[in-house]
Amino acid sequence: MSPAIASSLGIVVYLALFATVGIVFLFVNLLVGKFVRPHDPHADKLEIYECGEPTIGSSFVQFDLRFYVVALLFIIFDVEVAFFFPWATVFGKSTNMADMARDPAVVVERDTSGQIALTRSARLMYQEMGVRNPTVPETVPASLASLVPAEGDPVNRSAAVIEAGSRQLALVTIIDIAVFFAVLMVGFFYVWTRGDLDWVRAVSAERAKAEPRVRSDDPLEQEQVLSA
Repeated sequence: MSPAIASSLGIVVYLALFATVGIVFLFVNLLVGKFVRPHDPHADKLEIYECGEPTIGSSFVQFDLRFYVVALLFIIFDVEVAFFFPWATVFGKSTNMADMARDPAVVVERDTSGQIALTRSARLMYQEMGVRNPTVPETVPASLASLVPAEGDPVNRSAAVIEAGSRQLALVTIIDIAVFFAVLMVGFFYVWTRGDLDWVRAVSAERAKAEPRVRSDDPLEQEQVLSA
């Protein structure tokens, strides 16, 4: 069995185990509650509870369609704001890695054979950022050639590459979230100017658009326009 298939089967087994435990836990609590909870039905328990106020009239009331428009816009922007959390995670981890790399001994060390390797804290930090098998950078990338010296102690140079790369990643994330936020604000401004965020549109503005405008001072022309 290949590692990919084994990994996929492991994920399926974990999901099935999680779903089974959740379903069993739910039914066990419902079963226990059926035998333990008191049974005292009366008219007040059958009433529709809404903010503690008694209901007035029928509950089958037609809502204004603008309620659904405002709710849909809220959900859209609320989901978009949720993308700030993974961005904040990547930005925070990259800046922390850059701060750690200021001291080469914190991120790079020599093993028993004399080879340089990442320290445990640096390796865990890389794994938290999504790098599965982090290794020490042995070469200087072209984008960091002007920031990292080409010659020098391998430990210091590797730490310099890690620091420069982490700061570059932090800069990229800032530019990315700035573009994302700008697009979000453009969409927000668009729906705002359209009046989609207003709970009740101004009736006077719509009437003003519907009423004909008389631009001539001729009484006959004014009468023709108003009677049209």
